[in-house]
Amino acid sequence: MENTHIIKGNVIFTKTPQKFDLYENGYIIVENGKVKLITSALPESYKSFPITDYGDKLIIPGFVDLHLHAPQFRNLGLGLDKELIPWLEGYTFPEEAKFKDAAYASKIYKMVVKELWKQGTTRAVVFSSIHKDTTKLLFDLFIQAGLGAYIGKVNMDRNSPDYLIEESAQSVKDTEEIIKEYINKSDLVKPIITPRFVPSCTSALMKELGALAEKYDLPVQSHLSENMAEIEWIKSLHPECTSYTNVYETYGLLRQGKTIMAHCIHNTDTEIELLKKYRVFSAHCPTSNSNLSSGIMPLRRFLSEGLPVGLGSDISAGHKLSIPCVMNITVQMSKMKWLESGRQLAPLSTSEVFYLGTKGGGEFFGKVGSFEEDYEFDALVIDDSDLGDTTLSLEERIQRYIYIGDDRNIVDRYVRGKLITEPVF
Repeated sequence: MENTHIIKGNVIFTKTPQKFDLYENGYIIVENGKVKLITSALPESYKSFPITDYGDKLIIPGFVDLHLHAPQFRNLGLGLDKELIPWLEGYTFPEEAKFKDAAYASKIYKMVVKELWKQGTTRAVVFSSIHKDTTKLLFDLFIQAGLGAYIGKVNMDRNSPDYLIEESAQSVKDTEEIIKEYINKSDLVKPIITPRFVPSCTSALMKELGALAEKYDLPVQSHLSENMAEIEWIKSLHPECTSYTNVYETYGLLRQGKTIMAHCIHNTDTEIELLKKYRVFSAHCPTSNSNLSSGIMPLRRFLSEGLPVGLGSDISAGHKLSIPCVMNITVQMSKMKWLESGRQLAPLSTSEVFYLGTKGGGEFFGKVGSFEEDYEFDALVIDDSDLGDTTLSLEERIQRYIYIGDDRNIVDRYVRGKLITEPVF
């Protein structure tokens, strides 16, 4: 038990979405980066080990962001009075084109990684741009910072601006080069296959990307059913397929338990059955969906049918790189969906959105996002003493932090049992 240490404080996590698991003045025994035991009373056999005592502070799992675009960081707060396609054309594509330049990419990507650390996001699933060399830079920065991530070089060889469009074979070649270089370079930072979305990828490219995913047993990320105009466009591009989801299935991009689709707002019943068949993770991005007038995901239905769901900041369509922000807007949007559905789809509780932003998204990484035995110890230590009365219940204190706290309340951050200090680049 050489690599054993003990963390003490007010422990809050969610084994299930239905309720918080609470240990007031509890102990978490961490061995080799994983949770060995969580208890209210320290066993005699562990009393000789050093204890980090956080007193009355809150100890919670690290946040998991299942969907964000790193090269869009500088565009935060811009163009959010537009819908998806005009926003992409007017703001996103011109900004992403700048990431051909290594100096510019280095400047912005360092800001992204530091901001993720600052906001308490310990694991993230990330889109880069189409550019091979600066995507490698993003990998290196995450590895240096000690944060966990899946990072994907974006692929796009049609229906894109001339300055961003790729030649299909080169796109595949660059993607495979990144895979070979980074698949075993880090235990925490791994590659993920990333076709931007169906309209920007030819059938030939999607087929090759599906083959790479199969060859290297890699996960996949993309977008699905975000916008009604987008869905109609895909019907015209792929009349041979029965649905938007079926296009991804056709090209081997729905991998059992290893695919994330962002948004999933306007899926048909048949598509939902396909998502269930392949156990596709949905990245719910409510800030983005409201900012771009995309719609409200029927989240309650997805959860009721047992589909895996996590949360995504989706910057820069989402305006903050903060999972607590996404949590509280998820509750708000679920209330609007409840009213819209004639009070059929019940709104989400605080414990449910906390689960989605920790264990729900963490499941994509394995045993991540909870303090159950054998889970990797990713954790945040929260000092909420400046938010008001600390005689509230632990459940009330975490709810208040989600709504009115921010990064200034985060005292310490752990990833896989290791204390992660602010990245210095």
